[in-house]
Amino acid sequence: MVNNQQPIQQSINSTNLADLLERILDKGIVITGDIKVNLVEVELLTIHIQLVICSVDKAKEIGIDWWNNDRQLPSHQQQTAKDVALLDSVKQLNHRIAALEKQLKDSSASATKSSSGLVD
Repeated sequence: MVNNQQPIQQSINSTNLADLLERILDKGIVITGDIKVNLVEVELLTIHIQLVICSVDKAKEIGIDWWNNDRQLPSHQQQTAKDVALLDSVKQLNHRIAALEKQLKDSSASATKSSSGLVD
């Protein structure tokens, strides 16, 4: 009986999942494809898909930053709450300025009347 089985060889340059994921996030990967729905040679629907997988830093580097303007994200909602508080502060300051301007106008009118001898 002859043993023709070869021993199992293991790859020396094996890559684990963590290394692969780190490499993909660092470099980025783009997957594109089309989905077409036809019925009796009539195209009913075509969907073009582009999937970009990368780190946030890499996305910013290539000009993708949609999350900064997405109103559905909690961070943007917090920013909106900050904006509301800021607008409220601005309104309060505007009221104070208007009151001070009125007070200044009234005091200058009083000073003008007293210098002209119109005040009792």
